[in-house]
Amino acid sequence: MTTDAAPGTSRTRAETRTLETAGRRRGTGWSPLWSYLYLSPFIILVALFTIYPTIASLGYAFIRWDGLSAPSGFVGLENFRTIIGDPFFWTSLRNSLWYTAVLVPVQLFIALTLALVLNQGTMRFTSVYRSMFFLPAVMSPAILAVIFRLLIASMQKDWLGDPDVVMWVIIVIGIWQTLGYNLIYFLAGLQTIPKELYEAAEVDGAGWWASLRHITLPGLRSIAIIILLMAILGSLNVFDLVMVLTGGGPYFASSVVNTYIYQLAFGNFYGGGGASSSVAQNIGLASAGSVFYGFMLLGVTVVQYVLLARIKKRGAPAIAEES
Repeated sequence: MTTDAAPGTSRTRAETRTLETAGRRRGTGWSPLWSYLYLSPFIILVALFTIYPTIASLGYAFIRWDGLSAPSGFVGLENFRTIIGDPFFWTSLRNSLWYTAVLVPVQLFIALTLALVLNQGTMRFTSVYRSMFFLPAVMSPAILAVIFRLLIASMQKDWLGDPDVVMWVIIVIGIWQTLGYNLIYFLAGLQTIPKELYEAAEVDGAGWWASLRHITLPGLRSIAIIILLMAILGSLNVFDLVMVLTGGGPYFASSVVNTYIYQLAFGNFYGGGGASSSVAQNIGLASAGSVFYGFMLLGVTVVQYVLLARIKKRGAPAIAEES
């Protein structure tokens, strides 16, 4: 039974339903269909460019197809055996792992240090500094790669043409380009820590290092886990920066898994630095490589989740005791 609302306060539920029905009949009221209509462009784009390619690549991985002519037939696991037996795949995987192993800890350390400095209330022009550090993150990595390629080309030494240093150059540029994201995340995490904890620690005579160790770092534990996960996965999926800077060269010294898969799919598979070797494009082989690498990343994600969940669980009692 619907009760009458007090005069001048709100309508009853029956009146609200009546007005909604009348509005829909006039074409001016709210309808759930409008929500789906507004979401439809996003749903269509995701379905066309994310969901469909992901599902299709699973099927392409078991056929021989160049992407232009008709598929030549089912080949079973032959594409996967070819990928596993290709030394260039393992070279690319090694470079991806090396890129991630160096970039992630260095970048997170720099981002956390800058966040601690910029989070001080006594510092002036913090908004300007935040914008300066975040600006490279919102720029296209391809455009940044073109700019750096022109800058490096104007130097006396060809840093991108030296197999011994090219990965270090890419790592330094990668650290600078994506530093802003982690900086903003750490700043957001620092602002969630109650200031009363620092005031109480100061009254108790705790110094800067004690406050950092017992308040700041435990308070950032949850968001740090998320940042670490995103940083690792993002680094393992590096593509456009390497593709524009070197294309995987010289001599495959900077080839990562995504550039390897791209060159398999669209042909012109080369190592740069005079070691070019053109091959026909092979969508089936590239799909097998992407599926194989995707399952590897899935395994890394599961391992990360389990290990970091244990770390977070062990840290919870300690935080409770300190608070």
